[in-house]
Amino acid sequence: MFLSVCAFSVMDLIVKWSENYPVGEVLFFRGFCGIIPLLFLIPKNRYLDFYKTEKVLLHFNRCAAGLIAIVAIFIALRKLPLATVVSISFAAPIFTTIMSIFLLNEKVGFYRWLAVFVGFIGIIIISEPGLSSMNFNYIYPIVFCLGLSYVAITIKKLSSSEPVWLISLYFSLSIMLISFFTISEWIWPSLIDLFLLCCLGLLGGLANLWLTQSYKLSEVSLVTPLKYLALVFAIIFGYFIWNEIPSFKSLFGSLLVIISSAIIFRRELYHKNQVSITRHE
Repeated sequence: MFLSVCAFSVMDLIVKWSENYPVGEVLFFRGFCGIIPLLFLIPKNRYLDFYKTEKVLLHFNRCAAGLIAIVAIFIALRKLPLATVVSISFAAPIFTTIMSIFLLNEKVGFYRWLAVFVGFIGIIIISEPGLSSMNFNYIYPIVFCLGLSYVAITIKKLSSSEPVWLISLYFSLSIMLISFFTISEWIWPSLIDLFLLCCLGLLGGLANLWLTQSYKLSEVSLVTPLKYLALVFAIIFGYFIWNEIPSFKSLFGSLLVIISSAIIFRRELYHKNQVSITRHE
């Protein structure tokens, strides 16, 4: 989990740094280079039919929601402070809780509804300065949360029969394919920039695998809290690289969102109905 958090944090850093490159071009490197680590996980007996699946529609829905989420988070990282985007992204369990009622027929009790309310208050506190000045860029991380929430639910359905490498492989392929339709122009990167863009894709692919593996090898209750280290990394990177200093209001809102997601996590663990909110981007 720690390696996954570090990989996602560095990936976010590179995405924010790459603002001079078109989003479509960055998506291409994320998809193409993200496939590389997955190739080593394909079993030998699946080399010829690795693409076969009986859940085509569910894979399509997962990829579509994931694409919406990744484009939204890429734009958000370019438009908003790093710590702000990471803070709002922690709200994904809130939207997952609501979606699970309609998509998984789950019953949500008082404590989780209370957590949802607290989380929304936190989001409002974080984004209020943007909304008051008509800065609609705060919508992007919320769209990311919505997409990620649906991804979490579809992965829960897929993981019952589909291997992790196939789920991730289809997503990386879809990112690479969609990039061809979103590249308005291609800016040839320098060798250093090319290295960083390739690292972006590799880190994205590895982060997803490390995250999934951490849930397999350790107790979920032990590894999940480590994901909040991403906010610490975001504050440090944002301050030293872009001179971004989070306001007290943003930090307080972030605290409410973290408390909200932690309550939801504990209640789902109590009911043994945990939906793993992995970024998968």
